[in-house]
Amino acid sequence: MFLEKYSIGIGDRFAHQGKAQLQALINARANGLNIVPVWNKSHREHTIIKTSPADVRKEADIATTQMRWPHSYYVDADHISLKNVDLFMASSDFFTLDVADFIGQPIAQADIDAFIAKHRNLAANLAIPGIDQPLKITKQQIAAIAAKFLLAVKQAGKIYHHIQNAKGSDNFITEVSMDETDSPQTPVEMLFILAAIADERIPAQTIAPKFTGRFNKGVDYVGNVNTFTNEFEQDLAVIRYAVNEFSLPANLKLSVHSGSDKFSIYSPIAKALQKYDAGLHLKTAGTTWLEELIGLALAGGHGLEIAKQIYEIAFDRFDELCKPYASVIDIDPAKLPSPRTVADWPGKQYADTLRHDQSCDQYNPHFRQLLHVAYKVAAELDSQYLTALTEHENIIAQNVTQNIYHRHIKKVFIPPSQT
Repeated sequence: MFLEKYSIGIGDRFAHQGKAQLQALINARANGLNIVPVWNKSHREHTIIKTSPADVRKEADIATTQMRWPHSYYVDADHISLKNVDLFMASSDFFTLDVADFIGQPIAQADIDAFIAKHRNLAANLAIPGIDQPLKITKQQIAAIAAKFLLAVKQAGKIYHHIQNAKGSDNFITEVSMDETDSPQTPVEMLFILAAIADERIPAQTIAPKFTGRFNKGVDYVGNVNTFTNEFEQDLAVIRYAVNEFSLPANLKLSVHSGSDKFSIYSPIAKALQKYDAGLHLKTAGTTWLEELIGLALAGGHGLEIAKQIYEIAFDRFDELCKPYASVIDIDPAKLPSPRTVADWPGKQYADTLRHDQSCDQYNPHFRQLLHVAYKVAAELDSQYLTALTEHENIIAQNVTQNIYHRHIKKVFIPPSQT
């Protein structure tokens, strides 16, 4: 399988918005932009919502059939490990190998020595087209990088070859993910991570590094935009170099995880993609669930009551819901409105507070982040929540499509000069 140049991860917590999400990509194609959808859902999300990987495949197949989508589409086993990959084997054709937990774990000195010996030619002032100054690389630096990342890449190799044995080499797409870790990877580290990926015979088509700055769930990027821009462009240059140097797949591209709503870096990303003629995989996962809440609020009546109920329960279970996401959220409890206050809100106020429109005075990123991680509460409401999604499908679908197309696709994949 060959992943197209532009792809977008359209996670859907409750499997009700497949058609609305796909409509955004249909709109993009009508305007000359070809992006393929990748339905993604992690093992953690399946566990919380009590769904299975087969449900994601079913949603994708139904949506593409009903919307008469004749192009490629994929189903991602998102953030899987050896412990749970077999659960996704039959349903998925895109596998995100999450090996961040193995970064920095001890590895045999013999493996480090072998890696240094194989790549000693890179210990030099390495000129990479697209990077202004040569990268000054020493054997000691290679050794340090190997000590930090080599075990993680070897683990990725184990997962990849396990999938390969089950599905065959040409029947799936591989992404290597190292984003859920504390420290960003430098362009030099990226170079040697890619060398290790090639050594493990992993035909990675996307790689998800940890970037500089905070990529909190569902809210804007926090960090120095100029620093990010420089790092992102250097990563693109390194990937282009590594493809030729290590014989990696020609379509290897960056994957931006927790990419939803990182509006301040969307323009730099779009410009960099144009500059390097590079591809991108962007994950928008959790914002679709928030658009459901916005739609329910705007629907009023019982829909608004459910949206308020979910917030009230989430507010009371703050610690429980936030703990699993502590590294990717920043919520100040003092800036959260009380459930009693929210109970008096009209639907538009709830929607305006939740919708990520920074020009709106009512927008509250703390409110938004808490609800982002509160999908467990909606899952516990079960049929009550799902019935509401069906009853108010039209208004929810409008919000879902508009969110993906206008706030993400147009800003990330279309250079500012063309918008």
